[in-house]
Amino acid sequence: MIITRRHLIAGLVSAPLLPAVARAAASTHQPADLPRRIVALDWSSAETLIMLGRPPVGIVRIPDYRAWVVEPPLPEGVADVGMRLEPNLEVVQALAPDLILIAPGLEAVRERLESIAPTLRLQVFTPGKPAFPAAIAETRRLGQLLGLEDATRAALDAAEARMDRARAQLTRYDGRPLYVVNVLDDRHVRVLGQTGLWQAALDRLGLANAWTGDSGPWGMATVGLERLTANPEARLVHVAPGPADFETRLRTSPLWRHLDMIRAGRVVGLPAVFPFGAVPCTVRFVECLSRALAAEAGA
Repeated sequence: MIITRRHLIAGLVSAPLLPAVARAAASTHQPADLPRRIVALDWSSAETLIMLGRPPVGIVRIPDYRAWVVEPPLPEGVADVGMRLEPNLEVVQALAPDLILIAPGLEAVRERLESIAPTLRLQVFTPGKPAFPAAIAETRRLGQLLGLEDATRAALDAAEARMDRARAQLTRYDGRPLYVVNVLDDRHVRVLGQTGLWQAALDRLGLANAWTGDSGPWGMATVGLERLTANPEARLVHVAPGPADFETRLRTSPLWRHLDMIRAGRVVGLPAVFPFGAVPCTVRFVECLSRALAAEAGA
């Protein structure tokens, strides 16, 4: 049997990527044997590839990536391969990838994707388990597969340094716990739970999460506004995107005005940050939150 580049990559993808195995693969095979044309069918994979210096050739929903994820920015020339749960397989095939990265939600079409190129599932979110350590582990796993161990270490070190600098800005913060939410409508929010990706950001900044309830399978729980009354001393952090007229609703809606933190003006708004990403989204959240709280504290 002739071992082709596709067979080699498929073997690396399907084998358990223990560090010794990955290092051996990277050292035994020439760089040309490693995946270079990668299609990322979820944004956490896409942002991780960009962070590692190996941007994908195609991703899903580029306009939404730019609106929700924002950074790291997409380089020029990346193709849009369609919807997140229904990628255009013809476009994917036309890109001639040698690796496809998917999230758990695409297992239903995995067999069809495997007919195009070796396919690897990266999983950051597991019910009941904290997301950020998994994001770190999956970043290292991907870096090993791509032969980018040095770049991975450098990228993770840089992320740690950025989060440390962000924490240094919060010397004057009053220490109030935070309800961190995406506003869905007049009555509902998606609130950060203890296993959510951004919980690691709060931990790094030395901040407390006011929400102690269920985290949901993705680290955030959809709840009614009345559930945000358990800690009347908390501060609300709302993360874009949200309803277009949300700032007006905060001032005028009886439902929102019923909350002590709203009446007291303890509200901070952040620009768009994707709550279901990986390491880059976590770093962006840390920096955005630190700047906003420092500004409010007058630091």
